[in-house]
Amino acid sequence: MPAQPLFDYKQFDYDKPLLDLNEVRKVNPQRHEMEQLSGIVHIDREQHGLVGFKEVSNDEFWIKGHMPGFPLMPGVMLCEAAAQLAGFYARKYDLLGAGDYLGFGGMNDVRFRRPVYPDCRLIICARILKVRPKRLAEFEFQGFVDDKMVYNGTMIGVPISR
Repeated sequence: MPAQPLFDYKQFDYDKPLLDLNEVRKVNPQRHEMEQLSGIVHIDREQHGLVGFKEVSNDEFWIKGHMPGFPLMPGVMLCEAAAQLAGFYARKYDLLGAGDYLGFGGMNDVRFRRPVYPDCRLIICARILKVRPKRLAEFEFQGFVDDKMVYNGTMIGVPISR
């Protein structure tokens, strides 16, 4: 497990984000049930990373079926939240110079360390590992709930055109 968080995420005010959901929507295309970010609290252009969050509510679309009577945030939704945060950075700053969207190209070394339940704040940190213009952007990511790492890994984003 990584010894330290990618960023000192505790120092930010999540009740007054740098960018709220409406600002995120200006860059990210996901809507409705697929929106997995509530806001962004920090962008670091020098380290090429950012910190965002999702308010995991009791109204999430997956609660009824995953798992009945024991709602547990699906790993695929955790990965989607991290991808949306990384995708925001890649699109906002046009890292790849190609594509209308940033799509999943793959994930590596993903580890789910603790379950994530409704009625919590999921904090996500992401930072670029490498960029190959017009081909891919690779990010490392970590997620935290109640000051405990709940998942981490790396992902690759690739440009996708309509």
